[in-house]
Amino acid sequence: MPGRTAFDETGTLGVEEEYFVVDAETLEPVPASDTLIDDHDVELPEELQGHVGTELFKFVFETTTEKTETLEDAREEMERKRAALVEHARDHGYEVLVAGLHPSARWDEHEHAEGPRYRKQLNRIQYPQHRNITAGLHVHVGVDDADKAVYIADELRRYLPLILALSVNSPFWYGRDTGLASARAVVFENLPNTGIPSRFGDWETFRGFEKKMVETGSVADRGEIWWDVRPHTDYGTVEVRSPDSQTSTDRAFAFVALCRALVLELGSQYERGVEPTNPRRELLNENKWRALRYGHEASFMLHGEDRETATLEELFYDVLESVETPYKDEVRALADVSGAERQRDAHENGGMEAVLDSVSIDI
Repeated sequence: MPGRTAFDETGTLGVEEEYFVVDAETLEPVPASDTLIDDHDVELPEELQGHVGTELFKFVFETTTEKTETLEDAREEMERKRAALVEHARDHGYEVLVAGLHPSARWDEHEHAEGPRYRKQLNRIQYPQHRNITAGLHVHVGVDDADKAVYIADELRRYLPLILALSVNSPFWYGRDTGLASARAVVFENLPNTGIPSRFGDWETFRGFEKKMVETGSVADRGEIWWDVRPHTDYGTVEVRSPDSQTSTDRAFAFVALCRALVLELGSQYERGVEPTNPRRELLNENKWRALRYGHEASFMLHGEDRETATLEELFYDVLESVETPYKDEVRALADVSGAERQRDAHENGGMEAVLDSVSIDI
């Protein structure tokens, strides 16, 4: 596995987005990968070659962007990958939905992907992985030093509940309102090696734990460490994995801009010798619960401040004041109506059919 040498660039970007490919008329899941990816008689568009694959289920797809130097290029890459997937899907009678969970799908009625990696995971993890029908947004930001990357990942932990609360887009599961704003977060965190990790402090400590997980057979490879944030040993990035998948490109891109701004600011703090924080993991977990339960209505417990709690608006304002990004207006708009609220409004006005329509991909 690569080590320190992988961390050699600052601010580069890579984005992974997960989607549901469904029947164009019913918007219910179908094993679309059998046709769109695995059928050798079907030509995969050039834009998607090497940049699309299935996740655990045959109707859950993931696209990956090229590594880019700028936010503008990342936005263009996201748009191209989304547009290519939609065109490829529609050419074969499918539609693309984007949310943290497919609102009405029942995991036990659909086929898992057949690749050996997923089969091994299903055998090792059993029930939690069998029902892992989730879709997320993952943002990679390049960091030019391994110890700096660990510092950034450690410090990012306190922002993860806020990022999740802003992203909530999965209130429905099995056709029912779960009462949660992000049911995806609950479903996914039933897997091992998920959630908000403990603080590592330095590269050697992180790297030692990562190696131990692989060498003891706890994971097949370091890619199966699925924390909400992690230094990515292969890519030389800090990867933020907490958001639900976003229906619109605008909102997805705003999270990319926010994550990059936070990584760059925390990297600057590392270079200035700012002492790291170390909030209790119990406090972080409580804040994550508040985020996934209440979404934009959440309040958060604070670490080391005079006030005990802050609303999402207060905390988000503080974050926006502390970072620099040319897309601050786009990032600020993340506090507007959430995906979870949009889905519930759709359900109130038109039932589950309207909910499914509401998460049809918006490029």
